[in-house]
Amino acid sequence: MEEKDSKDIDKINNDNEKDKDDREDICYICRRSERIAGKMMHIPNNICICNDCMQKTFDSMNSMSGFDMMGMPFMGMGSDFMEDMGNIPNRQKLKKKQAKPKEDNKEKKTDEEIFDIKNIPLPHIIKSKIDDYVIGQEHAKKVISVAVYNHYKRVAASMKGEDDIEIEKSNMLMLGPTGCGKTYIVKTLAKLLNVPLAITDATSLTEAGYIGDDIESVVSKLLAAADNDVDRAERGIIYIDEIDKIAKKKNVNNRDVSGESVQQGMLKLLEGADIEVPVGATSKNAMVPMTTINTKNILFICGGAFPDLAKIIKNRLTKSSSIGFGADLKDKFDKDENIFDKVQTEDLREFGMIPEFLGRLPIVFALKGMTKDMLVSVLKEPKNAILKQYQKLLEMDEVKLVFEDEALEAIAERAIKKDTGARALRAIIEEFMLDIMYEIPKDDNIGTVTITKDYIDNKGIPKIEMRQGC
Repeated sequence: MEEKDSKDIDKINNDNEKDKDDREDICYICRRSERIAGKMMHIPNNICICNDCMQKTFDSMNSMSGFDMMGMPFMGMGSDFMEDMGNIPNRQKLKKKQAKPKEDNKEKKTDEEIFDIKNIPLPHIIKSKIDDYVIGQEHAKKVISVAVYNHYKRVAASMKGEDDIEIEKSNMLMLGPTGCGKTYIVKTLAKLLNVPLAITDATSLTEAGYIGDDIESVVSKLLAAADNDVDRAERGIIYIDEIDKIAKKKNVNNRDVSGESVQQGMLKLLEGADIEVPVGATSKNAMVPMTTINTKNILFICGGAFPDLAKIIKNRLTKSSSIGFGADLKDKFDKDENIFDKVQTEDLREFGMIPEFLGRLPIVFALKGMTKDMLVSVLKEPKNAILKQYQKLLEMDEVKLVFEDEALEAIAERAIKKDTGARALRAIIEEFMLDIMYEIPKDDNIGTVTITKDYIDNKGIPKIEMRQGC
């Protein structure tokens, strides 16, 4: 047993040493990586120092000869402190670049050098995979599938140096009420594509110098998703949720540090620029190494519920209303579930999005609100549908769970009244399944439980059938 434990420890140590070999060294003083600062000098306690900092240290020592050296780097520090500070964690170290082959061997270039478009699924394959998890939203799924595929064709063309026709980046803006599947579509994309994807939200973003996350933090999260590999991060996808929360504030006397200023700061990210981001952290400080990432080939997808946008669209559509025959009524679009399909740039500008920001999001599309039929489909059709999850749980107790169609419709009607989209379904199911999940394990003779419409309407109880032979 002891021999087996020692082998496991040796294997872990070997894996850690191999991971260290794949990471760049970080200068202990200036926190620059080996790629930026050059070859490092190694001193005891696993401390690395770049040539520039070592030279500055020697120059300072020469100029301060005869004075107390306790103020110099490493002078007067205990060995325990040096050992703790010298060990920079791997999550704050960058992955080393792969060595490029010689020029006379161009036909053997690897996938790391030239991005292979053949590794990206075709648009119809992307959409079919999303269909397994997201119900409805056919237009939105088609748009995002084509946009992602075209984006990586653009990346492949830029990496091959085909610059006769430069393809512009197509960032996207998704509109739709809460609970319609905006974030879920992007999460499903993360499972399909072999590219790093970071999902963040704009609620905590503030202008530089204020409490909150800097704008560059969205890129640092992508770098973390790429395992600190800069090359992979520079062709990844960033989804920024709750983008409507950074709309320009109206009638505010104080400085708008989380609204228009954040939009202004994001312009360079969306268009493409060299951004200095912290490695292994979301905020910049003296103890965190920094690296530079170019956002030119990073695809940005923004999404938001835009709660008051529907009123702005309705006001624009009914602006010509007047008295008389043929005039549009003021309440003509009050029950229009697909009001976001009629959105225009001027509506988003009135909501609080600045023109420069909208100009860098050329693809704008809307997701439809959840209808009763869509909610019923969400309950039972996706691969990880809520009903399938509960059926799996009861199956472990050798009990079959059945939902009548009328019961599913009653659950959907309750969800519509909550006005939170598909998110309301789980809360309703949890409420009615609580007693069942509590009582069923008590009796080993129960074989089938059927959820009826009367039970959902609080007019009856579920149908319980015993196992054969009991």
